[in-house]
Amino acid sequence: MDDPGVAITLRATGRGRRRLLRNKLFEACAAAAALFAIVVLGILVWSVFSRGVHAFTWDFFVKGPAPFGETGGGIAPSIAGSILLVAIATAMALPVGILTAIYVSEFAPRRMAEQVRLWLDVLNGFPSIVIGIFVFALMVKTKIPVLGHHQSAFAGGFALAVIMLPLVSRSTMEVLALVPNDLREGSYALGVSKWQTVLRVVLPTSFGGILTGTTLALARASGETAPLLFACYLAGTNVDWNPTHSVSSLPIIIFENSESADPTLHAQAWAAAFLLIAFVLVTSLTARFLLDRSRRKLGFSR
Repeated sequence: MDDPGVAITLRATGRGRRRLLRNKLFEACAAAAALFAIVVLGILVWSVFSRGVHAFTWDFFVKGPAPFGETGGGIAPSIAGSILLVAIATAMALPVGILTAIYVSEFAPRRMAEQVRLWLDVLNGFPSIVIGIFVFALMVKTKIPVLGHHQSAFAGGFALAVIMLPLVSRSTMEVLALVPNDLREGSYALGVSKWQTVLRVVLPTSFGGILTGTTLALARASGETAPLLFACYLAGTNVDWNPTHSVSSLPIIIFENSESADPTLHAQAWAAAFLLIAFVLVTSLTARFLLDRSRRKLGFSR
């Protein structure tokens, strides 16, 4: 029998108390680090916005750069160029990246799959300026029919596609690995072939996660400057949707206007930078939403 004279308490004492205090200390440190990261992000966004807010006019979005010696103008050619470059890069990287991920995850032998994952990780770590030099030597310096011996949006889009490819492939591989094998086995039990199982069961189930990886790759490619300096830098002052012509882009206009002595162009550079930040924030939030939706669909919780 228990001694009725001994009091029972749930209060931590001795070593248990020290562990509890240590746990609370590390929780406080982690919360402070998270708060610091949010504060830094807020300061960065507000700093860029406050410096470029005065440039947000209707002309800023619909007009091209003002002639030399004049003020005003806008960055419409750069906005259109960025849309064109990202569209070309997505059209190249998305199908190749998804097909690569499907092959590695569903069909490739183990040793082959490991090698492909390794080289995708290596490609993901390549400096973007090295990719720009490679594309310059491959598509600009060497004369190619249709494109010609000059910079072009197609060359710039190809450089961005090389950057996007490993991100799309690796994120798709991770999402495909989350698909329960029970779904595959159930499909096989009904007599469905492997490729039909991948097409009709695996891909629809992981669509949200694949779209998440794509949006993250878009966010990174849209802000790249170094490859475009080699592949797509010399451009006119008008909106041009021809992929065989060199076009301007938001990173390039930020680089150029930030070096100018005109305060108006400085404000336009900050405004263009805020547009890029807004695009990255929107795509990141969209990716987060799609990822959570995909996890709920696959039956995973946080």
